[in-house]
Amino acid sequence: MEVQTLLQTSCVLFLLAALGGLAMAGIRFGGNRNPPAWLAMAHGGLAVAGVTLLAYAVLVFTVTAVAAWSLLLFLVAAGGGTILFLAYEWERRLLPSWLVVVHALVAVIAFVLLVVAAFGQGSP
Repeated sequence: MEVQTLLQTSCVLFLLAALGGLAMAGIRFGGNRNPPAWLAMAHGGLAVAGVTLLAYAVLVFTVTAVAAWSLLLFLVAAGGGTILFLAYEWERRLLPSWLVVVHALVAVIAFVLLVVAAFGQGSP
Protein backbone atom coordinates (compact mmCIF):
# COMPACT_ATOMS: atom_id res chain seq x y z
CA MET A 1 0.00 0.00 0.00
CA GLU A 2 1.20 3.47 -0.82
CA VAL A 3 2.01 5.84 2.05
CA GLN A 4 -0.19 8.63 0.65
CA THR A 5 -3.17 6.27 0.62
CA LEU A 6 -2.55 5.44 4.29
CA LEU A 7 -2.30 9.12 5.24
CA GLN A 8 -5.40 10.05 3.26
CA THR A 9 -7.42 7.17 4.70
CA SER A 10 -6.31 8.26 8.15
CA CYS A 11 -7.60 11.76 7.32
CA VAL A 12 -11.02 10.35 6.45
CA LEU A 13 -11.16 8.36 9.70
CA PHE A 14 -10.21 11.44 11.73
CA LEU A 15 -12.76 13.54 9.86
CA LEU A 16 -15.50 11.06 10.81
CA ALA A 17 -14.22 11.06 14.40
CA ALA A 18 -14.30 14.87 14.38
CA LEU A 19 -17.96 14.86 13.35
CA GLY A 20 -18.71 12.72 16.39
CA GLY A 21 -16.57 15.06 18.50
CA LEU A 22 -18.54 18.07 17.30
CA ALA A 23 -21.80 16.33 18.17
CA MET A 24 -20.48 15.48 21.63
CA ALA A 25 -19.24 19.03 22.21
CA GLY A 26 -22.66 20.33 21.20
CA ILE A 27 -24.32 18.03 23.72
CA ARG A 28 -21.86 18.93 26.49
CA PHE A 29 -21.91 22.70 25.92
CA GLY A 30 -25.62 22.77 25.10
CA GLY A 31 -26.47 21.87 28.67
CA ASN A 32 -25.08 20.35 31.82
CA ARG A 33 -24.98 16.79 30.56
CA ASN A 34 -22.54 14.40 28.98
CA PRO A 35 -22.94 12.86 25.55
CA PRO A 36 -24.09 9.24 25.40
CA ALA A 37 -21.40 6.61 25.98
CA TRP A 38 -22.07 4.94 22.61
CA LEU A 39 -21.21 8.19 20.81
CA ALA A 40 -18.02 8.60 22.82
CA MET A 41 -17.05 5.00 22.02
CA ALA A 42 -17.74 5.45 18.29
CA HIS A 43 -15.70 8.68 18.31
CA GLY A 44 -12.83 6.95 20.09
CA GLY A 45 -12.99 3.88 17.86
CA LEU A 46 -12.70 5.95 14.69
CA ALA A 47 -9.87 7.96 16.21
CA VAL A 48 -8.01 4.80 17.26
CA ALA A 49 -8.32 3.45 13.72
CA GLY A 50 -6.93 6.73 12.36
CA VAL A 51 -4.04 6.71 14.84
CA THR A 52 -3.25 3.09 13.98
CA LEU A 53 -3.01 3.82 10.25
CA LEU A 54 -1.01 6.98 10.88
CA ALA A 55 1.38 5.19 13.24
CA TYR A 56 1.87 2.40 10.69
CA ALA A 57 2.68 4.96 8.00
CA VAL A 58 5.11 6.86 10.24
CA LEU A 59 6.86 3.76 11.59
CA VAL A 60 7.10 1.69 8.39
CA PHE A 61 7.39 4.21 5.55
CA THR A 62 9.34 7.37 4.90
CA VAL A 63 7.08 10.30 5.76
CA THR A 64 7.59 13.99 6.33
CA ALA A 65 8.27 15.37 9.78
CA VAL A 66 4.84 16.99 9.59
CA ALA A 67 3.22 13.53 9.58
CA ALA A 68 5.32 12.47 12.57
CA TRP A 69 4.32 15.61 14.49
CA SER A 70 0.71 14.91 13.62
CA LEU A 71 1.01 11.42 15.12
CA LEU A 72 2.59 12.80 18.29
CA LEU A 73 -0.19 15.37 18.73
CA PHE A 74 -2.90 12.81 18.02
CA LEU A 75 -1.38 10.60 20.73
CA VAL A 76 -1.54 13.54 23.16
CA ALA A 77 -5.18 14.15 22.15
CA ALA A 78 -5.87 10.43 22.62
CA GLY A 79 -4.52 10.66 26.16
CA GLY A 80 -6.91 13.52 26.89
CA GLY A 81 -9.79 11.62 25.30
CA THR A 82 -9.00 8.55 27.40
CA ILE A 83 -9.06 10.66 30.56
CA LEU A 84 -12.35 12.24 29.50
CA PHE A 85 -13.90 8.85 28.92
CA LEU A 86 -12.54 6.81 31.82
CA ALA A 87 -12.39 9.43 34.56
CA TYR A 88 -15.55 11.34 33.69
CA GLU A 89 -17.89 9.71 31.15
CA TRP A 90 -17.51 6.21 32.58
CA GLU A 91 -17.94 7.49 36.15
CA ARG A 92 -20.94 9.60 35.07
CA ARG A 93 -19.24 12.84 36.14
CA LEU A 94 -19.72 16.00 34.08
CA LEU A 95 -16.92 16.46 31.56
CA PRO A 96 -14.71 19.44 32.46
CA SER A 97 -15.08 22.12 29.80
CA TRP A 98 -11.40 23.07 29.81
CA LEU A 99 -10.30 19.49 29.10
CA VAL A 100 -12.84 19.10 26.30
CA VAL A 101 -11.52 22.30 24.68
CA VAL A 102 -7.83 21.34 25.08
CA HIS A 103 -8.54 17.84 23.69
CA ALA A 104 -10.30 19.37 20.68
CA LEU A 105 -7.63 22.02 20.01
CA VAL A 106 -4.79 19.51 20.07
CA ALA A 107 -6.75 17.18 17.76
CA VAL A 108 -7.54 20.01 15.32
CA ILE A 109 -3.87 21.05 15.13
CA ALA A 110 -2.89 17.40 14.57
CA PHE A 111 -5.54 17.07 11.86
CA VAL A 112 -4.33 20.17 10.02
CA LEU A 113 -0.78 18.80 10.07
CA LEU A 114 -2.03 15.45 8.77
CA VAL A 115 -3.91 17.12 5.91
CA VAL A 116 -0.73 19.00 4.98
CA ALA A 117 1.24 15.73 5.05
CA ALA A 118 -1.39 13.78 3.11
CA PHE A 119 -2.35 16.32 0.47
CA GLY A 120 0.40 18.96 0.54
CA GLN A 121 3.01 19.68 -2.12
CA GLY A 122 5.86 18.33 0.00
CA SER A 123 4.41 14.84 0.36
CA PRO A 124 6.89 11.99 0.01
